[in-house]
Amino acid sequence: MIILPGTIVTVTNVNDIYYRFEGLVQRVTDGKAAVLFEGGNWDKLITFKLSELEIVDPKKK
Repeated sequence: MIILPGTIVTVTNVNDIYYRFEGLVQRVTDGKAAVLFEGGNWDKLITFKLSELEIVDPKKK
């Protein structure tokens, strides 16, 4: 599947501090995606390589 803005993704890079966090893709450019993480009292927009992300299937939840 293609990662587009609005897609829910999870971080698959085990060496990343955001490993297994789920977020919402805000924009995709040059093989990278800006992912918005929201939680409690913080919001964070982080850029990842597309290869470090996996699409979350909302039907499986």
